[in-house]
Amino acid sequence: MAEETKIAAPETAAPAKEVVVCDVPVAEEPTKAAVEKAEEAAVEGEKETECGEEGKVTESVSFKEESNKVDDLIDPEKKALDELKCLIQEALNKHEFTAPPPPPPAAAEEPKSEEVKEEPKPEEVKEEPKSEEVKEEPKPEEEKKEEEKIESCEAVSEAALPAPEEKETPVVEKVEEKGEAAEEIKETIVQEMKAEEAVAAPAKEEVAPPAPEEVSIWGVPLLADERSDAILLKFLRARDFKVKEAFTMVKNVVAWRKEFKIDELLVEEGIGEGLEKVVYVNGVDKEGHPICYNAFGEFQDKELYSNTFSDAEKRAEFLRFYIQFLEKNIRGLDFSPEGICTIVQVTDLKNSPGLFVTKKELRQATNQALQLLQDNYPEFVAKQVFINVPWWYVTYNRVISPFLTQRTKSKFVFAGPTKTAETLFKYVAPEQVPVQYGGLSKSGGEFTTADTAVEEMIKPTSKHTIELPISEGGVLAWEVRVVGWDICYGAEFVPSAEGGYTWIVQKSRKIGQADEDVLSCSFKIGEPGKVVLTFDNQTSKKKKLLFRSKTKCSE
Repeated sequence: MAEETKIAAPETAAPAKEVVVCDVPVAEEPTKAAVEKAEEAAVEGEKETECGEEGKVTESVSFKEESNKVDDLIDPEKKALDELKCLIQEALNKHEFTAPPPPPPAAAEEPKSEEVKEEPKPEEVKEEPKSEEVKEEPKPEEEKKEEEKIESCEAVSEAALPAPEEKETPVVEKVEEKGEAAEEIKETIVQEMKAEEAVAAPAKEEVAPPAPEEVSIWGVPLLADERSDAILLKFLRARDFKVKEAFTMVKNVVAWRKEFKIDELLVEEGIGEGLEKVVYVNGVDKEGHPICYNAFGEFQDKELYSNTFSDAEKRAEFLRFYIQFLEKNIRGLDFSPEGICTIVQVTDLKNSPGLFVTKKELRQATNQALQLLQDNYPEFVAKQVFINVPWWYVTYNRVISPFLTQRTKSKFVFAGPTKTAETLFKYVAPEQVPVQYGGLSKSGGEFTTADTAVEEMIKPTSKHTIELPISEGGVLAWEVRVVGWDICYGAEFVPSAEGGYTWIVQKSRKIGQADEDVLSCSFKIGEPGKVVLTFDNQTSKKKKLLFRSKTKCSE
């Protein structure tokens, strides 16, 4: 199968492309002859890549994450972070994250409808005086005539009987009494208002504003310390540093976590029994990111599949298991400015042909999980590696591609069955890669992930030797593995003293592809010397050799 390599462009430039290292054809399932021919082309393609596109290979091998240090951010990013912090602080002060939901729109519109109905009433009231004014227009002339008559009558009466002065005094006194009473009423009202204000003023001073609420995401309190910057930068990067969109996303995530009851889910037990081989964490990559493996081929087990996806309730339980698993591992990340706060996802599609195509339940659960992760766990994946990719997966990937952002797709790496180990070794040290994927990591035995392995290449049609020296007596232990084996292997001890006898430790024998994954051996030595490992590659293909050793004191 032909190897295709697409390199992700820098994020500040044109949209990033998918990083693909695979031997997956786009057309129909290839024949055996086509496979052999394509693999030869892949070898030639590798040589061209190493020579002519060296810079691109470096970029695809080591994915460079953005820094979480504020000092390393460019000015627009610093400004966006400060603006988001201000919005978060204002929301915390107003308790917007925990405030109850607003009333439904219908209830809020009712008063408006009533006001609209009452609008005609003031108009009617205004119209009444207008009608009265119209009717009273002729009155001024009549009043003049009446006034003239009254004046003439008064003139006659005054001439006949002059008015006594005693009657005018009571009228003046009454007016003065009314004025004094009005002033007393005004003074009383003013005094009462001042008294009410004096009583109300101390009450207002005693009511202190509520303290800002405390909101945590993934165990990190927002705006509490510098770890919060790493959290907020995830939201900003997921929304291309658009502050308002990032703020909306923060609020949505907080609401979703409350609705999903994440804190209660973390301590819940008995979720996802039997799924330990489907989703698990094993080791770290070369940059220190924890590696999460997803082995969907395990769902070939009909009983496991039925227990996980047979109905909506079980699919929801699977999602709860996956979210709990993710939350527990996120709590172990380091959100400090220089810490590692992302993971590497490795999805194994071996033995899964047809699962995503014919199994509707698995498709539904997978799409729902992808949507949940993209909406509520932004920027937690440093790289997504798909291994053992079957020929049909290219079509499926095109189906789910619209649901993913361009930034997410730029972190994807695809590797077919013959390129799985080679691809993983670009990002993960051999001692950290599980044995089923071509590495040395396994439970039990003399060695752990702390024991570093050495990588060497065995040339085609040639012998390759490894010497493991020992300066004094003791026990020498070693592990060896050739990816794809199909090689003759043997081991012998050669003493340093002249005339010493050579000991055959492991007789030379041919090891096939499916015979053994890792060969482990130990040899007790009583004198200085060396153990020589011999690898005879009689094929026309180069082979990847992995080995490690250590000396123990003899008991």
